[in-house]
Amino acid sequence: MALYLIGDVQGCDEALARLLDDIAFSPSRDHLVLLGDLVNRGPDSLSVLRRVQGLDGAAQSLLGNHDLHLLGVSQGARKPGRKDTLAELLNAPDREALLDWLRRQSLALHRALGHTDLLMVHAGVLPQWSLGDALALASELESVLRGPGWSAFLHEMYGNVPAQWHDSLTGTARLRVIVNALTRLRFCSAEGVMEFDAKDGTAAAPEGYMPWFDVPGRRTADVTVAFGHWSTLGWVSRPDLMSTDTGCVWGGCLSAVRMGATTAERELIQVRCKQAQKPG
Repeated sequence: MALYLIGDVQGCDEALARLLDDIAFSPSRDHLVLLGDLVNRGPDSLSVLRRVQGLDGAAQSLLGNHDLHLLGVSQGARKPGRKDTLAELLNAPDREALLDWLRRQSLALHRALGHTDLLMVHAGVLPQWSLGDALALASELESVLRGPGWSAFLHEMYGNVPAQWHDSLTGTARLRVIVNALTRLRFCSAEGVMEFDAKDGTAAAPEGYMPWFDVPGRRTADVTVAFGHWSTLGWVSRPDLMSTDTGCVWGGCLSAVRMGATTAERELIQVRCKQAQKPG
């Protein structure tokens, strides 16, 4: 059985279909993990959700910031953005079934590959968190999103504070730090203070901040963290890290990685996206 990871699709269903054909994906034989942001900005978020949901147990998806935005808009917790492309999905006859499936997806996943631990998230992991911390905290948030109070939580989810994790955090403040780290993080300080304005590559780190994965002493440095979210970073493959968002919706490629136990055994497969949106 092959394990494939796919970066941010963002509503580009035509590219996703071609990529699945190129890797000869078989639901009876292979497993697929999409690293979040299935929807928005691209032309056909509805078809993407229907396609991935239809793969049933052969596919899992992480929740990304655009996926949570969709859930927030659907519950009136967030106004649609000027560049959103979610109207067709929100007006679809199977809207409720698709949204229910989406909110039950994961914030973090773990897989053992040989002697290596693979941690999959959408955006990042705070440097103070271990593998076990990341999985446990993601589970806290997943329980809320899958529970009866999920809509009420979405009305309290948004905001940039607290910007730093503390074990003593409780309630909404605790959940907000978890969701921001796992779905929005790019840069943080050595102490784990998050910065949310900078979106360019690593050379554009604001003063006092650095890419989350370059913080000295990061507690997940002994595992491989696979993530999407950062299209200006592009494809990066190193023993402790794998960045998979190659900017499909911005005119780049949609990327799949056939995972192996070592860096050398990773196989990158890409298709060029046929439509391009302006970044923003």
